[in-house]
Amino acid sequence: MIVPPTLKPGDKIGIVAPSRKINSDKLTEAVAMIESWGYPVMFGDNLYNGYNQFAGSDEERAADFMQMINNKEIKAILCARGGYGTVRILEMIDPEIIFNNPKWVIGFSDITALHSYFNKMIGCETIHATMPMLYTPELRQSDTWQKLKMVLQGNGTEYELPAHELNRKGNANGMLVGGNLSILFSLRGTFCDLDTDGRILFIEDVDEYLYHIDRMMMNLKISGKLKNLKGLIVGGMTEMKDNIIPFGKSAYEIIADAVNNYDYPVAFNFPAGHCEPNLPLLFGRNVNFDVKPDIVNLKFSNNP
Repeated sequence: MIVPPTLKPGDKIGIVAPSRKINSDKLTEAVAMIESWGYPVMFGDNLYNGYNQFAGSDEERAADFMQMINNKEIKAILCARGGYGTVRILEMIDPEIIFNNPKWVIGFSDITALHSYFNKMIGCETIHATMPMLYTPELRQSDTWQKLKMVLQGNGTEYELPAHELNRKGNANGMLVGGNLSILFSLRGTFCDLDTDGRILFIEDVDEYLYHIDRMMMNLKISGKLKNLKGLIVGGMTEMKDNIIPFGKSAYEIIADAVNNYDYPVAFNFPAGHCEPNLPLLFGRNVNFDVKPDIVNLKFSNNP
């Protein structure tokens, strides 16, 4: 995998909005904090445009993304927010140019489409992490943002977390991939459909009906996407919804049932996704994933 260069003081970070539109007042405080780290911020030319619910037309959003790829001064591209729309620009970005100008892409939720694109089409690491719209001053010193700063600076990353009752013990090594379950599901059968064989899969989701979670997990199971995993990490399953007639299981129970026939390690309630803290994850990086009876350890390789 290609590993973009770590950031040095003075390196610029570009901010784009590849999906839903955003107002400038939603970014002010986050931009001030990022610049206090020593990274000047540059905005995409169309960042504050609007076209229906999107941050400008598909062409404008794609142009902003490629603008940051082509700018030699930009060392990381931070997505302003999620929502919906990133998938609409995937056919408009140039993989050859990206391959020759690798830089960090940062975001989560709808930005899963870019994580999958970079993994499948470029063979380049990305960072699954929080986004400026979600910043508040109370989070300045939180692991959500401070660990993102550490990752950008190239510092080693290791997480040690308490066990969950649904965890399955085991130890595995493999490449970490994944993101938002709904987005991964929507990419099935496309050129950005993730390879999962021999990999450690991370999934999270928000505001979904429980039967939708079951439907998506059944798709992954029946299609063989879950069969040859090295491990499964389940992040936040936040604000799940149910029907008048209850589904009868929680999101975690649905996922546990879907992988019940396999023997790889599984960890639930990992603090990443639509939750706080939202710990940064290096997609495309090899990790050691160790699930013990009382603790879960996730250690990213320092030698990718």
